[in-house]
Formats: sequence, C-alpha cells, structure tokens
Amino acid sequence: MGIFGIFSKEKKKSLDSGLSKTKESVFKKLSRAVAGKTKVDDEVLDNLEEILISSDVGVDTTIKIIERIEKRVSTDKYFGTSELNKILKEEIANLLEENNSTEVDINFSAKNGPYVIMVVGVNGVGKTTTIGKLAYQFKNMGKKVYLGAADTFRAAAVEQLDIWSKRVDVDIVKQDMGSDPASVAFDTLSSAKANNADIVIIDTAGRLHNKINLMNELTKIKNVMKKVIPDAPHEILLVLDGSTGQNAFEQAKQFTAATEVNALALTKLDGTAKGGVVIGISDQFKIPVKYIGIGEQMEDLQIFNKQEFVDSLFS
Repeated sequence: MGIFGIFSKEKKKSLDSGLSKTKESVFKKLSRAVAGKTKVDDEVLDNLEEILISSDVGVDTTIKIIERIEKRVSTDKYFGTSELNKILKEEIANLLEENNSTEVDINFSAKNGPYVIMVVGVNGVGKTTTIGKLAYQFKNMGKKVYLGAADTFRAAAVEQLDIWSKRVDVDIVKQDMGSDPASVAFDTLSSAKANNADIVIIDTAGRLHNKINLMNELTKIKNVMKKVIPDAPHEILLVLDGSTGQNAFEQAKQFTAATEVNALALTKLDGTAKGGVVIGISDQFKIPVKYIGIGEQMEDLQIFNKQEFVDSLFS
C-alpha cells in the first residue's frame, strides 16, 4: 500500500482538522434541534433534514437518510434523541458502503505500460494542485511519474504544471500554447512508456463548454492514448471543489455525461462547512470518491476511506 495508504496519527489529525468546519456546523445545529427533547419526533427529523441539506448532502440523499432513520424510529419505541448521532453515523456509513466508496484501487499497475490517469474538471477547482500533490505522493511511494500538460488553451495552466513538476522533481511533457491536447497526450505516453515510467498524469482543459465539444475533445485524447497503451486511460479522475456545494453536483453531471469518469477527488474541504457534499456526490453518482483535499500541504490530499471519514466526522 505504501506511504500513500497508511492512516497514521498525523493523517488522522489532518483529517479531523480538515473536517472541523463541517463538524462544528452540523453538530451545533443538531444540538439545537434536539434541545429539550427526549424522543425523535417529526420536528426533530424536519430539523435534521434541514441541517443535512444546508451541509450540501443534497436533497435526494438527505431524503434517503431521513427515511431510513424514520423506519428505525418506527420499529424501536425506545429510540431517543441521545441515540440520534449514533444512528445518523451508521446510516451515512451504510450509504457510503453501498455506493462502492469503501475501497479504491491503489495499486496503480497496468499491463501494457504505465498506469494512466486523465484528470478532468473546471478551472479553479484545484485540478493542477491535485495533480502536483498526487505526483509528490506517488514519487514518495517510489513510483516514476510523468506529467502531461494537455491543457494547452491556457498558458498559465502549462506554466503551473511545469512549476509543480520542478517542485516535485518529476518529468513533464509539454508543447506550445494552442497545440493539440491529444498530441501532448500521445507524446507523454510515448515518452513515459519508452522510459519505463510507472504512472502518467494527464492534465486536460478546464472549460465547461457544451457537452458535445467536451465529449469530442476528451474522446479524441482517449483514442490517441490507446494507440500507445491500448487500455489507457486506466482512470478518469474528476476533480471537484467541495466548497462550492451544489455547483460541484452540477459539474459532476456535466463531466459524467461527457466521459466515463470512474474516480472523484473532492478538494478544499478544510475551508468549508459543506463537507456533506462528499456523501451526496458519492450517493448520487455512484462513482467512488478516491481522494479528498483537506489542506494546503502536500500530504493533505488523502486517499478517501469511508470509515475513517465517518469516524472523523462524528468524533
């Protein structure tokens, strides 16, 4: 599993700190919702529904959680407000379990060459920073990493990725601004394969143009990759800004409609009380949350573990 997969005391402390704003918001409101009450009645459930929605769990997912709690209340006449935290924790954990968010592939191995990650997402969500942090942590695992600067529509995107490559000390393949992104991807994979790289991370343009153009562009990049490595990309990672709440849901809709996203990274959870977005997006899109960003340090991009997340949220 390597350094990236070990849940150390430092990592737990970082997770607890990163979720502090969400915890404070949710449990302050929850305390007020049950103040003076001993039984979980309709008023308590209505308040709980409002709390979850305001934490950006999402309406559909919130209703699902409330219905499950209502069912447990109706079958257990001794169910009181003192048990509400415990039951809420269990139902959220069960939801994440059902949504295939328990474990993700962290072997990063492929048959025909390096393991290829294509990263998608709009500008400003922390996409390039996420790529840099991934490269840093993969390198610490002893992996040979290549970066591909295929966001050729913004000079700043190529420059930023170049800075990260130097900072982390990994190889980067880039071309002039305005170059064909698929050409960059082809050159990156060719070079990485020839030099026995372990992992390739391809940055793509962060534009939410219409779905047809987005689909065509990403499809072209994928098809060109397959000429070098037939089963590439092995992972299409969608990066979302957790602090944007419902906007993250909308972006997920756009990108999952445009390409076969099979992993999610939710960034900037440390700066928001909207950490519930992790639960809602996992539930609504049935795509594993693979990474969460909970701080600015290199180590603050963590592999998502649903039990550790829930334990920290309710600690």
